[in-house]
Amino acid sequence: MPSALVVGYDPQAIPGIDGAALRASLDAELARFAEHGIDAAMTLVVLDGSAEATLVAALTRQPWDVVVVGGGIRKTEQLLPLFEQIVNLIHRHAPEAAIAFNTSGGDSVEAARRWLEGQPPVAPPRAG
Repeated sequence: MPSALVVGYDPQAIPGIDGAALRASLDAELARFAEHGIDAAMTLVVLDGSAEATLVAALTRQPWDVVVVGGGIRKTEQLLPLFEQIVNLIHRHAPEAAIAFNTSGGDSVEAARRWLEGQPPVAPPRAG
């Protein structure tokens, strides 16, 4: 069974966000992995001194086929140092894993499947 680790930003650490509701949607997405025959786990990090240890523990828990990095980490300018740290830790501690990126918590399965089913085709440049 293929395996995927999803790395996201802990919704409890986001001011003004209903962390419980966001966590419920992340858990629902995690359940979708099982529906697609993918063994998946989720690790949530925050921008503090615990992120590296948390991520290294998750990355080394088992061999991962793909690691999906959440859009909340990737798209938030203030989290750029955390995003860089995550990519480098994946490279160091799970070098055999493909790295995928979702656009939201609701398309992590699709992001993982692109790499589990083979590299996605490169889209042609848009005219314009």
